[in-house]
Amino acid sequence: MIQLQEQPKESIFKPLTNHVTETRPWGTFTTLEEGTGYKIKRIEVNPGHRLSLQMHHHRSEHWIVVSGTARVECGDEVKILGANQSTYVPQCTTHRLENPGVIKLILIEVQNGEYLGEDDIVRFQDDYSRQ
Repeated sequence: MIQLQEQPKESIFKPLTNHVTETRPWGTFTTLEEGTGYKIKRIEVNPGHRLSLQMHHHRSEHWIVVSGTARVECGDEVKILGANQSTYVPQCTTHRLENPGVIKLILIEVQNGEYLGEDDIVRFQDDYSRQ
């Protein structure tokens, strides 16, 4: 009988065991997992707040609403999403996320792309005067 020895597989993802939540003027985000070509975040937007009108050169995003109401601007389109609804933001497309509701908006964001750093944000308009 031939016994095969299993070769260790190199992991393509980095499971994050110590989730760090980052605070922004509009709410918070927590990176849940990231790997080669993807990152998964939990985003919370406080009632009446919105993120900057922005674009990314190196990534696309999928947004899935967990709870609350999301007002989404994507290119020339504006839509309202509720729990269990989702949308896609293509790479190099202007977009904005807003919470027009009275409860916290919670969503899961899945980023895909060759570069997923926080510095791949081109801001066109920002309520909090960030560059």
